[in-house]
Amino acid sequence: MPGYPFDPTPEPEILSRIQTLKIHMTGQGPDALFLTHKPDIYYFCGTAQDSYLYIEKDQDPILFVKRYLPRARQEAAFTRVEPVDSVKDIPKWISRQFKKLPATCGLAFDVVPVKDYQFYQHLFPGTEFKDGSPAIETCRQIKSAFEIEKLEAAALVSKQTFDFMEKNIRPGISEMEFCGMFEAFSRTLGHSGKLLTRHYRQEGFPFHVMSGKNGGLPGGLDSPLCGTGMSKAYPYGAGPKFMNENEPILVDFGTLLDGYHIDESRMFVMGKMEDKARDACLASIEILNRVKDKMAPGVLMGEVFDTAVHTAKQLNIEEWFLGLPDLKSKFIGHGIGLELVENPVLAQGRKEPLRPGMVFAVEPKFIFKDEFAAGIESMIHVTDKGSRFLSLTENKIFDC
Repeated sequence: MPGYPFDPTPEPEILSRIQTLKIHMTGQGPDALFLTHKPDIYYFCGTAQDSYLYIEKDQDPILFVKRYLPRARQEAAFTRVEPVDSVKDIPKWISRQFKKLPATCGLAFDVVPVKDYQFYQHLFPGTEFKDGSPAIETCRQIKSAFEIEKLEAAALVSKQTFDFMEKNIRPGISEMEFCGMFEAFSRTLGHSGKLLTRHYRQEGFPFHVMSGKNGGLPGGLDSPLCGTGMSKAYPYGAGPKFMNENEPILVDFGTLLDGYHIDESRMFVMGKMEDKARDACLASIEILNRVKDKMAPGVLMGEVFDTAVHTAKQLNIEEWFLGLPDLKSKFIGHGIGLELVENPVLAQGRKEPLRPGMVFAVEPKFIFKDEFAAGIESMIHVTDKGSRFLSLTENKIFDC
């Protein structure tokens, strides 16, 4: 396609993902998978055009495209790309090509609405639909070398954006105005703006600044910190408050570059931060480093969470760690990649072991009610022998 600006995902990368997926479909898995969620489709074929991806255990994948066919063919990493006018045409095509519909078929039950499930069940008479999300997530939670490169490129954009914040933050501007400044800068580096989240009740937004007392205001976000937002209808993130000298300011910024997310938080102060807040900021950095040292293949995810809580106890700051005493978060970090929050989660009691290739946004944070927030969030990559910081932004307080 003349003038097309994007390189395709390498075919061997996509074929490796398909092969891994089929391995997870063997045994008690479904005979086929019908993917409707765009990040899943993109992961397994390389395009996010309006399409549906059908994968049988013993057949080549078929991408059914509603629009736009030329772009889908340009982007998809395999050749079986079929145009359809409606999703209703797909089971008819499968019946003609394979002489039958699958006995069992996997859908991503974690994201497919009930109404759509019932519609697909009507289109595939005689097919038993099962939850295909475990097989999908098991593939996606292990990042390949190709994906790590994508994440590292996004990490550089995040670092450059935090450097911009350090140079341009100033007293007297509102939290949301400051977000507009650094988001606009990040867009010039390729940041897509919108952050993708998997669960319909999760919120993904890059405008998350909490200054002074706003950081100490709890709210409805599933996180230790919330912010005021700009209205009661969207009560999350930056608000109209003006930022002042000497107050602790937490900036939580999500970057989306070429499909991959980086999620980082850093503390800022314009002037001198009071000792209580600075001590809490330094404690969050200490917890982050202890967690990173704990993370290695085979370590249980719940043990990573326990390490964070134990360190907060050692530092005598547990009371304010991960939320108010009666409203504490039960996780210290989350998987991240094509979506801002992915499985697995470093949560209390989780028995799953860490595996090489997993990437987490680890976020030890504190809330001091009606006073301020303190914390940090950095990306950690589990390697063959241990772990490393994937983040390039320095783990420090930004004194401006």
